[in-house]
Amino acid sequence: MNKKEKSKYEPLLFEPIVPRPVPLGIPVIDKYPLKEPFVHAIITEDPVRKIRLYLIDELRLNDEEKKVYSDIMNILQMELKVPKSEIDPKEYFEEHAKRTIEKYKLSLGKMPNISWSKILYFAERDMIGFGPIDPFMLDPNIEDISIDGVGNPAFVWHRNYESLETNLVFDNDQELDDTIIRLVHLAGKHISTAYPVVDATLPGRHRLAATFRREVSPQGSTLSIRKFREDPITIIDMLNFGTLDYKIASYLWMLMENRSSTIVVGATASGKTTTLNSLLTMVRPNLKIVTIEEVQEINIPHRNWIPLISRPSYGFGTERIGEITLYDLVKASLRMRPDVLVVGEVRGEEAFVLFQAISTGHGGMCTLHADDVYSAMQRLTSKPMNVSPSYIPFLDLVVSTRRVAIPIAESGYLKMARRVISVDEVIEYDKYLRVFEWSPSNDSFVAHRLEDSYKLKKLARDRGITMDEVLEELDRRVLILDWLKKRGIRNYRDIGAVFEQYHNDPEGVFEKIEKQIEPIVK
Repeated sequence: MNKKEKSKYEPLLFEPIVPRPVPLGIPVIDKYPLKEPFVHAIITEDPVRKIRLYLIDELRLNDEEKKVYSDIMNILQMELKVPKSEIDPKEYFEEHAKRTIEKYKLSLGKMPNISWSKILYFAERDMIGFGPIDPFMLDPNIEDISIDGVGNPAFVWHRNYESLETNLVFDNDQELDDTIIRLVHLAGKHISTAYPVVDATLPGRHRLAATFRREVSPQGSTLSIRKFREDPITIIDMLNFGTLDYKIASYLWMLMENRSSTIVVGATASGKTTTLNSLLTMVRPNLKIVTIEEVQEINIPHRNWIPLISRPSYGFGTERIGEITLYDLVKASLRMRPDVLVVGEVRGEEAFVLFQAISTGHGGMCTLHADDVYSAMQRLTSKPMNVSPSYIPFLDLVVSTRRVAIPIAESGYLKMARRVISVDEVIEYDKYLRVFEWSPSNDSFVAHRLEDSYKLKKLARDRGITMDEVLEELDRRVLILDWLKKRGIRNYRDIGAVFEQYHNDPEGVFEKIEKQIEPIVK
């Protein structure tokens, strides 16, 4: 055997990539565990730059433990086989890793300075987890992760603290390239200098966008991950956050239950998809919903629900081999006879097909990048969407969301929050009726004469009831939402069950909870 052949069988040197150490004596704004006792998240402030930071406080391996970790990783890579049946990869790994470690312990004899639990944590993190970014993926407060090249700190978007610099830095190309290759392979895709751009879905339905080396990104490989929420934000969460108030929630609940066609508009990170998801939980349980997205972000407790996602092409340049676009899916979905057709975000010709569906009696919902109802209509009726103004009256509502700065009374600091800044009823093109509006002066919501609401009057006619009865029903739903909020019922499945029961037996459900209803404190 020559030297070159022999080198193939030499063990590789593994060393876990870890974040920069957390400085001693830093001011702690917030601290919480991500995986006890191995890793915690710390929110602090840089005393010089006066900016908030997100620090990963992760246990570290000493030199002796690093040597054992490297040996264990080599053994596991040789011994672990792909299971023949579908089983939980975490359980499979733990079972085999613990067995391997026990055999390794015996071969080493007594080594009191070795922390086997730490070694197992890093082996699991790097073999079946997400590697050095695993702590970010464990944190339910983080929505987005961004790594902008070699030598730059990773940034995260935190639900409570917004954009934060972190202490995770990839110091060389090899570390970052290896991490990105592994993540792309986890997503079942390929990345290389020949194909340096990838858009993929990671296990857990997290959205990954990556570039490789310096082919298209001069600072080295980059990645961006938008995390998927298994437990999505609901209408009760939005009430807790102050994104909207009871009256708006009650109004939207009533209209969603009656298949009102709705567009949620706003800028990037304004909460459009979150708002759309919470509205969908209020659609009648027996209606058929078809959702169409590039990467699945909508998650609803609906039994009659078909989620569809687009597929990029296998070709490059002008080749579009195997591509399935949003437009293709919207056309195909109409053959499925949906009661409500939902497009995660409209940007092109799929908007035209969506409005055709709405005009033929289907309920339709989507999100759109726009500031308000007026800019939304300009975008819809212009290229590349080209929706005819004659189709606009088939739309019922435009819900506008925005990230806003709200002063904190005690400290005088500004905090960023998401708010529904307006709800507009569409009567015809260039004619809209504003029914709700956010007041920035006192962070409250104003209802504009609901008795004149065009959509509520139409609902009264369709149901054969008076407008007074419709307004009375709105007030009753306010009480039900308040009852849910005060009892901490916020999970999307639990809320969906209550809405379903209320739809089937409104009098019976309201009678049961009426005795428990407390006065609403405004």
